Amino acid sequence: MAYASQPSSKVEIRIQCQDLKDKDVTSKSDPTCVLLMQTKGAWSEFARTERIKNNLNPKFTKTFEVDYYFEEVQKLTFAIYDIDNQTTKLDDDDFLGRMECTLGQVVSNSPYTQPLLDLSGHPAGKGKITIVAEEVQVSKDVMHLTFQASKLDKKDFLGKSDPFLEISRLGKDNQWQVVHRTEVVKNNLSPTWRTATVTATSLCYGDFNRQIKVDCYDYDGDGSHDLIGSFTTSVTEMSQAVDRKVNSVINAHMPRI
Repeated sequence: MAYASQPSSKVEIRIQCQDLKDKDVTSKSDPTCVLLMQTKGAWSEFARTERIKNNLNPKFTKTFEVDYYFEEVQKLTFAIYDIDNQTTKLDDDDFLGRMECTLGQVVSNSPYTQPLLDLSGHPAGKGKITIVAEEVQVSKDVMHLTFQASKLDKKDFLGKSDPFLEISRLGKDNQWQVVHRTEVVKNNLSPTWRTATVTATSLCYGDFNRQIKVDCYDYDGDGSHDLIGSFTTSVTEMSQAVDRKVNSVINAHMPRI
């Protein structure tokens, strides 16, 4: 009797790129990353990240959870595309580069940085991709986060700021990893963002005392977002400070986030 092999663990894959090719004439590329997996000799799409507009150094917030079979060779391809339309097809989008590896290589060498290659196997400009793979610590806790700000710094010359937030966790490699990016609230210095629902695993590995960083930016269409301000906290601190204002020094101003 044959038994199906059981995964050794479940691995979370997080992706960021550096120095991507700029394929757009009047703006920067709008990249997304597509993960392909080989099964029984055939390649198929496993998942894809969100699209980030006008950014040649994207840090994708969408992660992939993959079953890791320690004794098997699991071949992966990470392909980067510049998405300029609303279709799900990729053959009408600009190809920015790819990187082939095994899941074992990524797990053993995380963070795993490699050059992106074009379809002929040559370097795709100066583009690089970094993969962070971490074992998933299962937690059933779900967080509902609502942020609001007041008296933010005015960054736009002809109007008010267009603020959005990036929420990052302190990774096991002591690097900040973006786990959530809010919507942009246009022309508003006292915004309230939509409630974000994230798992405790994604937000802090289920460790409520792990550091979390919140960066507030003024959105610019060309991707050169202006930092308004930042603060660090933890789930424990946030749960104790519900409805309490947090002060953050922002360009010599003292807005409350």
